[in-house]
Parts: sequence; structure tokens; C-alpha cells
Amino acid sequence: MQLRVRPENGTPPETYGFEFLAVNNRKLRPRDRVEGDTGNRELALVLLGGTCSVSSSRGEWTGIGRRPNVFSGMPYALYLPVLTHYAITAETECDLAFCHCLAEESHPPRLIVPADIEVEIRGAGNATRQINKIIRPEFPAHRLLVVEVYTPSGNWSSYPPHKHDVHNPPGEVDLEEIYYYRIDRPEGYAIQKVYTPDRRLDETITVRDGEMVLVPEGYHPVVAAHGYNV
Repeated sequence: MQLRVRPENGTPPETYGFEFLAVNNRKLRPRDRVEGDTGNRELALVLLGGTCSVSSSRGEWTGIGRRPNVFSGMPYALYLPVLTHYAITAETECDLAFCHCLAEESHPPRLIVPADIEVEIRGAGNATRQINKIIRPEFPAHRLLVVEVYTPSGNWSSYPPHKHDVHNPPGEVDLEEIYYYRIDRPEGYAIQKVYTPDRRLDETITVRDGEMVLVPEGYHPVVAAHGYNV
């Protein structure tokens, strides 16, 4: 599996070899309209930037989103269940993340606004980072979990290193995981390790804005290069 990938704007959701997860990104101009169906996956539509309206077979929501980018405020997101047809109309330039997960349960749609976001400051020293919890484990979804992690310049995240390979709660649960990166300056970068205890998998990856790192197994710490927020 190639661990560093870049989702192409507007392409269908890509599983990248995962069983449950699929992700894509869309950038829309004002008045652009896109339609889709969730099918057998639940969907979290995360407003990375801009404002849009959504009509669907499960309800309508207008004026979703406020921030111009991920570094300028808390997120808006819309959770849509399986078997939902939707149409998105951009009211401004929009930057949208489509986070899909295979599901067998149907839960009610729900708009998530900044006041719903639980914020946690995790770590200490240069391992301090901010976790914005969009879809938490207790959220009424089948499998999907979505967070934004703000890692300041020079700081480490996903640290101390941890993994999600073994289902042994509460100490560890088996998860698929994708890191989708935004960096506050175009020349910026982060460095992520993905490695197993036996070093069967041992990758060091330089990641740029708009790229993703797939974490099929193993530890996966990340550091923001000095001078760039991630």
C-alpha cells in the first residue's frame, strides 16, 4: 500500500485499499452544485472552508459553515446516514472533505456546529496539540469517527506513539485511520512515521498541504516542521 496519497478534486470517494473508510475532497466555486448518494456508507461532510447548503432525502440545511479555512475557527459538519441522496450548493468558495465509512446501521442525520465541538488540549511541552472532536465515539453513528488535530509549529502529535491494531478496549481498539493534512503555508510540511513494532512496516513520510497518510497498522506519530502549523 502506498501510504502517502493526494485526493484529486472532485473524484469519487476512494477506499485506498481499506475495508471501511473512503475519502475525497471537493473544491467548489459559488453556485456550483454537486449530487451524490451515500449508498452503503455513512458520511460526514466537513466544511474545511466556505459556506454551502445541502438538500437531501433526509432533510435540508442552509448556510452551513463560516470559517474561510481550517486555521480560522471551529468546524461545521453534516452527518448523513446510509441510503441518502444529497445535493450540495456552494454559497461561497467551498473546500469540503467527504468522510465515508461502511455501515449497516441507519442513524438520524445531524448538523454539527461549532458549539457541539468538544475541544481537548492533549500532551505537554512540544507534544501539546489541540483536538477538535467532530464525531466522537458516543455520537449516534455506526462506525465513523472524525476529529481535527491542530498541531502548532515544531510540535509532535499522536505522541507518545500509539497504534490501533488490536481490539482490546479500553487500552486499544482496532481501527482504520487516515490523516488528511492542511498546512498554513504552501511551502510547509510535516513528517510522519508509520511503523510496526517488528519494523516490518517502517516508513518516514514528508507530507505537504492537501496530501493524506494512510495508517493500515502500526504506530504513527507526526511532527509539524518549525514555522508551519498543521
